[in-house]
Amino acid sequence: MNQYKTGAVIIALTMAISGCADMSATQRGTATGAGIGAGLGGLLGAATGGGGGNRAAGGAVLGAAAGAIVGNVWSNRMENQKRTMEQATQGTGVQVSQTADNRLKLEIPSDISFDTNRADIKPNLRPVLDRFATTLNQNPATTVSIIGHTDNTGSDTINQPLSVERAAHTRDYLATRGVSATRIVVEGRGENEPIASNDDNAGRARNRRVEIYVSEAAPR
Repeated sequence: MNQYKTGAVIIALTMAISGCADMSATQRGTATGAGIGAGLGGLLGAATGGGGGNRAAGGAVLGAAAGAIVGNVWSNRMENQKRTMEQATQGTGVQVSQTADNRLKLEIPSDISFDTNRADIKPNLRPVLDRFATTLNQNPATTVSIIGHTDNTGSDTINQPLSVERAAHTRDYLATRGVSATRIVVEGRGENEPIASNDDNAGRARNRRVEIYVSEAAPR
């Protein structure tokens, strides 16, 4: 097996291992970082010439070590923020999860965030955003994306700007709590990305929501 095939196999095996259900987010991040680092390190070692398999193997070891460190730091930071927000939102209906691309996601339902056809933040959401702002201020390297959604009631000319306005009001509230608005990107998706059927009131209520994503670039 040549060095390029070796690197590909290492990466493929690592991605499979990192998907194991019994691994924590930190372990998955470490495994993924280590495997990708190993594969790239092996390829770089081979590309530099000389030493053949020994050079490729050495590059794989160094790459694995570097990749593991990067993955571990990333996962620990995001996992800590996730745990904090899970505690802060317990019993509120806010869903906190970690996405496949290692972003922290907060899904905020309409019953605590916005009234129908309104973009004013409801009182029940303010304590959640207050705690969220605290975690953002404690982790200044993170960036935030806020996406507003609506149900299918009304036309696009109403729903699209309403979804943007909901995201913008969430951003503005966080800014009043000390989070720099330059860290936050807002977007509206209108009625285009429902998570439930719009055929009944319960489904439409689920679709009227705001999603907040937090991400942090891996150290270079």
